[in-house]
Amino acid sequence: MAQQDLINSIVREVMAEINGGEKTVSVGSRPSGGKLNHKSDYPLAKKRPDLVKTPSGRTLDDITLDRVVSGEIKAEDIRITAEALEYQAQIAESADRPQLARNMRRAAELTKVPDVRILEIYNALRPNRSSKEELMAIADELQNKYSACVTADFVREAATVYEKRDVLKKDW
Repeated sequence: MAQQDLINSIVREVMAEINGGEKTVSVGSRPSGGKLNHKSDYPLAKKRPDLVKTPSGRTLDDITLDRVVSGEIKAEDIRITAEALEYQAQIAESADRPQLARNMRRAAELTKVPDVRILEIYNALRPNRSSKEELMAIADELQNKYSACVTADFVREAATVYEKRDVLKKDW
């Protein structure tokens, strides 16, 4: 039985590292008011377990190896949430890590984009894979279809840099 408890504890720790948001909490807010910070709120699973939920609303205690093995817990039950990433961004900001916070917010935006599309965009961003027009179309899609404005700006910036470095797709 001790081994089962250890495995369940490991599963909880993994969940705590990848997720810390609650679906019912609006992005950018904290249930007790104010923003999260690294001194009083990190790590979330230990210091703010009330915030640690899966996209399907499960708590860390709900995630056990038995439930995973039985199929009761599915991959979509433990995906990271935009809220969890926003909480992580707030913690990063409080630790004077603005670039990490920005990356967390960009990742939060991408939780709305289907995995298949993310892989397509990733491949399109590789050097010599897309024209400037194709990258701009991706940026427009991210902004208009998914409200992923920070990520759209990132893709637009990449298109400009690729043009300067001559690594856009050649139309031969």
